[in-house]
Amino acid sequence: MDKEKIDRINELAKKSKLQELTEEEKAEQAKLRREYIDSYKRSLIGQLENTYYIDEHGRKKKVERKGKK
Repeated sequence: MDKEKIDRINELAKKSKLQELTEEEKAEQAKLRREYIDSYKRSLIGQLENTYYIDEHGRKKKVERKGKK
């Protein structure tokens, strides 16, 4: 997510504390927040896919998604 979008999220958050947002602004805020959350999740998943741990037998193991075998 680029800096301009993050700045816009912050701008809308500040504005919402001072006054009621219009319906268009509320929709824009929700869309930007969803985009930010999705971007954050993709980044975290990417990190976890490249994360390893050492098991009790000293073997290097890749972190797997919960419920996946």
